[in-house]
Amino acid sequence: MHEWAIAEAISREVEANLEKARIRRVKVILGELQNIDLDVLKQYLEMMLRDVAPNVEIDYETEEAVFKCRRCGYTWTLADSSLSEEEREAIHFVPEAVRAYVKCPKCSSPDFEVLRGRGVRLIFEVE
Repeated sequence: MHEWAIAEAISREVEANLEKARIRRVKVILGELQNIDLDVLKQYLEMMLRDVAPNVEIDYETEEAVFKCRRCGYTWTLADSSLSEEEREAIHFVPEAVRAYVKCPKCSSPDFEVLRGRGVRLIFEVE
């Protein structure tokens, strides 16, 4: 499962950083294009960190996907795109697949950049 792999990567990063500093809190920022099932991710991550980092608080935030057309300069969000459940599922596993399904709502160009909302980032708060 996609969420298991992400939880495993986050867990490894938390463990590695615990060796360097006393981490109090980790903010997990999930790009909307990842289309993560947050409840599943939380469950996996809690299980993985239970013995390793029992006192570390985990906060979650979803970063909205924002695109900018290279042709006309228009900026829009994923919510402005009408995607089917199948298309969202494809993007869930391969976020760059968004290029196959999304076009600029203003000029219909498929040439756009992803400004935000891709990947997973961690912010560590130390004591």
